Amino acid sequence: VQLVESGGGSVQPGESLTLSCTASGFTLDISPMSWVRQAPGKGLEWLLSITSRGNIKQYADFATGRFTISSNNSKNEVYLRMNNLKPEDTAVYYCEKGWYVITRTGRGTQVTVSS
Repeated sequence: VQLVESGGGSVQPGESLTLSCTASGFTLDISPMSWVRQAPGKGLEWLLSITSRGNIKQYADFATGRFTISSNNSKNEVYLRMNNLKPEDTAVYYCEKGWYVITRTGRGTQVTVSS
């Protein structure tokens, strides 16, 4: 299993970012996926999950309304769209295989939100 996250960067509050995750070693057709993050000095935090078919999604309360998860099974990719970013969203973001998982496999992608 290999997961490679990309798309992070430094943005100002209120801006948006879309993160991508390319999976290999397994197919998204039979695996739910999740996004988690780790802010500086804090533990891993689950954000949201999507089923293998992409028809059911679950969000952490604080992610509802600003974050969206989606997937493209033909590309074996999953995405995280983040709107209206806040300084407290600064973290390393990881995609993970599984539903409601709180683990990290890849290197993640850094998102920094500051003015």
